[in-house]
Amino acid sequence: MDSQPASNQRVVVIGAVFDGIQLVKDLRGAGCRITLIDQRNHHLFQPLLYQVATTLLATSEIAWPIRRLFRDRKDVTTVLSRVTGIDADAHEVLLQDGARVPYDVLIIATGARHAYFGHDEWADHAPGLKTLEDATTIRRRMLLAFERAELTGDPATREAYLTFAVIGAGPTGVELVGILAELAHRILPPEFRRIDTNKARILLIEAGPRILPSFSQPLSDYAAKALEKGRVQVLTGKPVTEITAEGIVLDGKTIPARTVIWAAGVQASPAAEWLGVAADRAGRAMVGPDLTAPGHPDIFVLGDTAHVVSEGQMVPGVAPAAKQQGKYVARVIKARLQGKAALASFRYRSMGNLATIGRNAAVIEYGRLRLRGWPAWWAWGIAHIYFLIGTRSRLAVALSWLWSFVTGHNSARLITQGEKSRPR
Repeated sequence: MDSQPASNQRVVVIGAVFDGIQLVKDLRGAGCRITLIDQRNHHLFQPLLYQVATTLLATSEIAWPIRRLFRDRKDVTTVLSRVTGIDADAHEVLLQDGARVPYDVLIIATGARHAYFGHDEWADHAPGLKTLEDATTIRRRMLLAFERAELTGDPATREAYLTFAVIGAGPTGVELVGILAELAHRILPPEFRRIDTNKARILLIEAGPRILPSFSQPLSDYAAKALEKGRVQVLTGKPVTEITAEGIVLDGKTIPARTVIWAAGVQASPAAEWLGVAADRAGRAMVGPDLTAPGHPDIFVLGDTAHVVSEGQMVPGVAPAAKQQGKYVARVIKARLQGKAALASFRYRSMGNLATIGRNAAVIEYGRLRLRGWPAWWAWGIAHIYFLIGTRSRLAVALSWLWSFVTGHNSARLITQGEKSRPR
């Protein structure tokens, strides 16, 4: 690695996600010149993105302008652009407008995108949930489904509009159907005249044998029973084989459903391709114990972009793991700049598994500790508020949750018109 003085070290970070943001924060005072590149101008608190999609929160409550976060950091330059490749020989990052950004140390934290298991044509009919644009698209489709059901006089068409299918029963899928069930069965019924939103059919579909597979069997069973109590139909053990604008095919049977949401799989960004290094089946770059790319000691790959192993186990793609990786790499960079010995390998400290199921219902698993029901629901809420950025966001989210809990109304139910809101 280049041994320039610290004041000349050019650190380039691709991706303003949890790991990238954490690393930039922890490099304060290190004497580096940091360039932070992202194709969006905001940092997103992705664990609460589903609440934007289901009308509980507004976009501004879980996203912050990147420039605002680092306005007092003269050592940080923000670049709004899309990265198209990396010239590792020249130590340069390639941008979509043809520009090149030189680096001495490069951090790739570009996250993941939706994976449709070889059926990319499903994307138009079953949007996933990774960005604010995804969330507002899903929210628009959900709300429009109720509106169009109200207008149609055909019973079959009305039933199709009132059928909502979420594919994938990890935490995102479970959390989505939980709030969607509340919306259909508790919030909307008094507001419509021609339809009974209580008749909405909400499906949670999982190809595997059970929902929440990363949790223990007892908590998985509890979650399934809680969802069924909330009138969610849980379907496990069979994959969806086709998705069209009209619905889905499951176990050889067609289910008319005008709103389908994808929560079943992810694919890493093309970082491994950019570097020409080995990747796992999900496209995550295989990295070393210090999170560097093989053959590139000056390039670190983090988060959902990397296949990271700690103590013999693959590190999960969750926010706490990403933040820990950001902290670790910041320490590695500082140690190198100060001429200290190399740090020990990255070690992941699990913060447990958390998932909310609906009103007063959640599951938490931390080692041998298992919580469920309303205590887990409150603990889940407190944990998420704590990790939000800034007092204003914490207060705004807490007030939105309190308002919904007390009044039974969700405040973010605006339908914004766009290409995807045209009638189907």
